[in-house]
Order: sequence, then C-alpha cells, then structure tokens
Amino acid sequence: MSYVSSTVARVIDQINRSYFLPAIQRPYVWQPDQIVALFDSLLKGYPISSFLFWEIRPEHRSDWEIYKFIENFRFGDTHNEMAEPDGRDVVLVLDGQQRLTSLLIGLRGTFTVRSKYGRRNNPDAWSRQRLYIDLLKDPAVADAEDPDAEDLGITYGLRFAEEEPKSDGDHLWMKVGSILDCTSDDALDRLADEVLARLPADTPRSMRRVAEKNLDRLYRTVWKDGVIAYYTEKDQSYDRVLDIFIRANDGGTKLSKSDLLLSMITSKWEGVSARQEIYDFVDHLNSGLDARNEIDKDFVMKSCLVLSDLDQRYKVGNFTTANLKLIEKNWRAIKASLEATLRLVNRFGIDRENLTSVNALLPIAYYIYRTNCGSLDGSTPFEAENARRIHQWLLGSLLNGVFGGSSDQTIGTARAVLQESLQASRQFPNGALVSRLASRGRITGFDDNNIDGVLEIAYGKRNCFLAASLLYDNVNWGSTQYHIDHIIPRSLADRKALMARNLPETRIQQIVESVDKLGNLQLLLGRENLEKNNAPFSHWIRTRDRDFLQRHFIPNDPDLWDVTALPEFVAARERLISQRLRRLNFDPTASGGSSALPQNEVGALGN
Repeated sequence: MSYVSSTVARVIDQINRSYFLPAIQRPYVWQPDQIVALFDSLLKGYPISSFLFWEIRPEHRSDWEIYKFIENFRFGDTHNEMAEPDGRDVVLVLDGQQRLTSLLIGLRGTFTVRSKYGRRNNPDAWSRQRLYIDLLKDPAVADAEDPDAEDLGITYGLRFAEEEPKSDGDHLWMKVGSILDCTSDDALDRLADEVLARLPADTPRSMRRVAEKNLDRLYRTVWKDGVIAYYTEKDQSYDRVLDIFIRANDGGTKLSKSDLLLSMITSKWEGVSARQEIYDFVDHLNSGLDARNEIDKDFVMKSCLVLSDLDQRYKVGNFTTANLKLIEKNWRAIKASLEATLRLVNRFGIDRENLTSVNALLPIAYYIYRTNCGSLDGSTPFEAENARRIHQWLLGSLLNGVFGGSSDQTIGTARAVLQESLQASRQFPNGALVSRLASRGRITGFDDNNIDGVLEIAYGKRNCFLAASLLYDNVNWGSTQYHIDHIIPRSLADRKALMARNLPETRIQQIVESVDKLGNLQLLLGRENLEKNNAPFSHWIRTRDRDFLQRHFIPNDPDLWDVTALPEFVAARERLISQRLRRLNFDPTASGGSSALPQNEVGALGN
C-alpha cells in the first residue's frame, strides 16, 4: 500500500471540486475546540494520521450518490448537500472526513454556534464565527490569559470569533484563512508587511520576531509541508471498498449501522435518494408532528426489516439485494405506519421526554401496518377500543422494561403473536401479547411482583408521567396541556413550614420522603393546576365535582388530607393504585372501564 503526500492548500483546493463524500459517511460532528487542536497540531509539526481516498472511474460516477463537504457549518445541522458528478473527476474520501472538513472550515469557512441559553429558532441566538490566530502568542510561553488552553495542550494563539479580535501591543490577530492568498513567497512577504504594519511603533523587536515566525510557520504548514498523507484505492468493487471503509473507521468514532447501510440502499433503490429520503423522514417524525420525538435512522431501518416480515436482527447480512427490493416496494406503507404509530403514542402524551424504549413501538407499528388502521384517532368503537388496548399495553411494556437490553427475540415473539392473532381478528391482541411474552420472562402486566416498583417511581423521573397515566382511562393526554400535580402541595411539605408546626424530626422526615411519591401525584389540566396552586387539598377539593376523588383514586377520608398525615395518605392511595393496576384489563374478550373500585374506599365527596 503506497501513500502519497500533499499540502493542505492543494487538498483544500480540490475539496468540492474533485474530492467529495460517499453516502456511507456519517455527518460532521467535530466541535470548535477540536478544530483548534487540529490546527495547533499541524503548526507544531505533529502528524494528523493518514487519509483514505477512493477514485471513481468516469463510467461508475453515476452509480453512487456523492455529497459535498460542509464549508459553513451550523451546529446541530447534520446533512451534507448532494453534489452532481457530471463532468468531474470524482475522488471519495473514505477516511478523514472530520479532519478535512475541519481544515476547510478553519481556512475557508465558518462555524455557527448557538449561545448557551439561546432558542434554536431565534436568529439572534446564533453566532457565525471564523478561525483567527494571534501572531504575537509565543507557543513556547505559557498563556496566563487562557490557562485552559495550556491544559488542553494548545500553545498557539488560535480561537474562533464572530469578528476579528482587537489587536494591541500584546495581540496581533489575523484570520487564518488569509494565508490561502499567499500563493508564493513574495505574496507571503506582502502579507507580512501588511500585518506587521499594524503593530505599534514601539513594539519590541523580539515580539515582532515572534509574529514573523508564527506567520512563516502557518505559511509553511499550509503551502510547503506535505502533511496530508493519503492512499488512493482504485478498485471499483463496492464490496471491497465497503470492507476497507469499515476497517479504516473501526479504531475511531464508530459509525452508526445506518450510515453504512444507507450507502447499500442508495445503490439499489431506483428513482429515489435513499439517504435523503430517510433523513427527511426522520426529521419529519422528530419535528413535523404535534409532539417532539427522538427517532433515529437505525430505528427506521430496523422497522423496515420488522414490518417487511424479514429477520428482525439489525445486521448488514439482512440487507441483501432481494430484501432491499422488498423494503423499497413496502417503503411508502412503512412510512405511513411509522408516522401513524408516532401520532398515536403522541396522543397518549408519550414523546421524546418519556419514551424509554423505541423498540416498544415496533409491535404497534406492525399492527398498524398489517391492519392499515391508521393512527386510530376516530370515534368508532373499533378505533376507541384498540387505542385503549395499545395504550395500556405500551405503558406496561415501558414501565416493566419489556424491550430493554437485547430485545430481538422479544420483537420476534411479539410479531409472531400479531401474525397469528390477525388471522382471526383485527383487534390489537394485548392479552395474547402479555401471555406469550410472560412465558418468555418478559412481564407486561402488573401483579405483586412488580407493582411495588411502579409505586416507587417518584416526581421528576423520566417515567413518572407513564406511571401516573396508568391511573386513567383517558388516552388523549397529548392533545391537552396537563401537569403532574402534587395532591398535597409540595410547598406545605417544606421542612421549615413543618418545623413551624412543632412536629417531631422523625415525622418531618417521613413527610418529606412521601411528598414526591406516586401516591401523592395526579394528572391535572394545566389551568386546573395553576388554579389549585398551593391551596390545601381539603379546601380546593370542595371546588371539584362529586366524582373527582374516584377518578383520581384519592382516599375519601378528610382526616388524611392534611400535610401532617401525608405518609398515611400516600399509603392509603397506594393501596387504591395497586388495586387499579391489578384490575387493568388485558383480557382481549372484555371491554374497558376497569377503573371502578369499592365505594367505601374511594367515592363521592361528603356534604
């Protein structure tokens, strides 16, 4: 394997002219401090590892999707622009995208960052920055103004800034990209005269010499030294190149499987850019629905296997040419089913904040795909009943971690249950799923073995809403603004407030430990919670309707409604919640309405 050396300037000149990226590459992910470290390494004469290129013959140029390097990067954006190969010499970068993009940004481009607390949709929160160098910074002398840079090993005066930093007797700032105009030694001399003329007349000769040395070092690093060592693969076999690519990237930041597989799909699908199609669809699922989600490419591509009745294991060997053709044929229906699934669970109030396992969505998506029932958002008995079944089954799956760890077998079992059940009925088979998964040790229902775990879920935990919503038959939490409310207000359980009531320390500790437990939490409309504020529950409850206690599983015992009785209140309500969980209806032959409890435990308000 023979390597060739080139200069930074020569390689930069070829980027987006003949050097491009294949679809197989992952997005650019470096941060500004990594770019600074790269330039600092180059100025020190450190090696920056080798690069791997792939030369595409003209007759094969149209076989591959190619993408441009990002020159002006906006933090959070992950998509490269497509390039047209016609009339170009095409060399694809298999290893070195992050470094080459960083060189391009530092010399010719910009890095746009968002302020720490700025909102993404606020234009004023963004700062478009370029890389600058302080020519008066002696790399051999510690920087008292920036000790963090020393800790990171950065000794040259490099930094990103929106405007050129102010120069004075101690600093002489220059845009790093200005060195690209120095196409000859004479051009360097002219730039040096221009820059050094900005120094005060009384600047010591020693400092001028530092500036001259730094400028000359930058010039030689970019224009003279062969710091880019690369090997060019010329074999046109895609399988060979894919193998080289995987091995070349194995030691660095590992690529997502989807990044590798998208290139395979791109080469097989006709009339559509698979990479762009899947990127756009993921963006739509995450940002284009009524709620915010956090779905990635890997989930979408695994869904393609599951919904197409292929081996559900997410590995390269399952994306054969025949399987890719089947996925392409099913793609429109797969997209519709996944979108309907997300719309359905978003109506349950489940989104990126509390969806603890995306794999739990796969049986739901498969059911929707096979029945073509959409997002079950209508008012027919079929839609209402199956939305309820899915809701309860999904909550049980998420709270019990049914799809945690290695869940391929669980997904396969769930799909087999759905295949069998749908031969006889279009109903979502929640009961059959619970039974079959339980036989494999995956418990979805609730009994004495796992109810205590649900009761231990506390306010502020990611799954707190999931646990609280188990108490209600309502499935439309996503269509209203709800709050997780402390029934006995949190402010009343404040340690200082309790001490003012002359309670013993042991009792105060019991109350404080009880206030955030599930037994003291309920779901309220946002406006209701604001109206309730910190009012004592015994006062506020008299403004509610007579069925409020029963709907929220609150003990009908006014003696328990005072904060001093909070531990007993929580214990009593936990008993009611436990009964509710045991009564949750997973029987596919029965109807809803499983929330009724004995009237002597929870019931209407007294007079």
